[in-house]
Amino acid sequence: MTTELAQEAGQDKATKGRPQDANGMQEFLGENAPVLKGLRRGDVAEGVVMRVDREGVLVDIGLKSEGHVPISEMRSLGPEGLSQLKVGDQLLVYVMNTESQEGQVLLSLDRALGEKGWHSLQRYFEKGESIEAKVIGCNKGGLLVDIEGVHGFVPVSQVMRPEVTPDSQGENRLSQMVGKQLRLKVIELDRRRNRLILSERAALHDWRSEQKERLLQELKEEEIRRGRVTGIRNFGIFVDLGGADGLVHISEVSWDRTKTPEEVVKIGDEVDVYVMKVNPDTKKIALSLRRAQPEPWQTIADKYHVGQLVTGTVTKLASFGAFARLEGPIEGLIHISELAERRINHPKEVVKEGDVLTLKVLRIEPERHRLGLSLKQAQQEGA
Repeated sequence: MTTELAQEAGQDKATKGRPQDANGMQEFLGENAPVLKGLRRGDVAEGVVMRVDREGVLVDIGLKSEGHVPISEMRSLGPEGLSQLKVGDQLLVYVMNTESQEGQVLLSLDRALGEKGWHSLQRYFEKGESIEAKVIGCNKGGLLVDIEGVHGFVPVSQVMRPEVTPDSQGENRLSQMVGKQLRLKVIELDRRRNRLILSERAALHDWRSEQKERLLQELKEEEIRRGRVTGIRNFGIFVDLGGADGLVHISEVSWDRTKTPEEVVKIGDEVDVYVMKVNPDTKKIALSLRRAQPEPWQTIADKYHVGQLVTGTVTKLASFGAFARLEGPIEGLIHISELAERRINHPKEVVKEGDVLTLKVLRIEPERHRLGLSLKQAQQEGA
């Protein structure tokens, strides 16, 4: 870390006062950067380490007297930063005072880093780009972060953690985030007031928008994708495909139309979904859970055979017979002639909706979604 900071100052001592490094310091100082003879408090310049001792670092910045960086102004180098510096290292320094009591120019490494950080943050703010930051502390109101030597604040309302709430327990939960790296977006910047407000929520929103654009280009209709359930509503299920959500309409949740979304999945479940429709204009993705699985009628021949005794529940009565569900969407017809050995005028004389019956399979027609059942023949076998 020390070597990188030292080398940031530039490549040629002859250009002191005008950084030329690839990280944009020339742009930071500007074309009208102050010349060495006019160095003032608040200026940023390049220097070369002339001596390192327990008091700090002496730096040649091209003036008659050397500048001094005290230990208290080089905390950004870390606990062992001083020991890593050596004579000849190039540093970027901030002028705190043009002349101290000892006749030296008082300099700061920390503030130089901060000034460069403010400049970088201004660019991120203007371009609307996100940036990585480390959480260094917290309070009841939110998180404290460090970005290139600049301290910023993330209000709790802008932290994307569902368990974080602005209450007494919220602070404890926020404290668990100290030390972590967050992706943030600058939402307010005021250099004069030293005010920097950031948002994880806005950064995530932008990231998801980018991912959705990518997915809209990548997704192909009729393919099967893996996703994670992120929301359940009465009209369907939302599934995250990797940065963008698609909707599984309630009619596409299950082959069994009697099941509710809550009975099929829960939030956090990993599921396979069938891509039905991708609309780049409306940016909507229509998905299906049931079509990612074989249709039950396609596998009915593997489960049932003619002559088999099965259990069914009466679902509907008609003048010509009664319908009974075996499983999911698989329903069969018990013709009125197969309900009883005697002649009857209506199925209600023998059965009612909700009755659970033992039935015999008479016919299986998967392609027509038809299944013939008999109550009387099942009773005859059981007699």
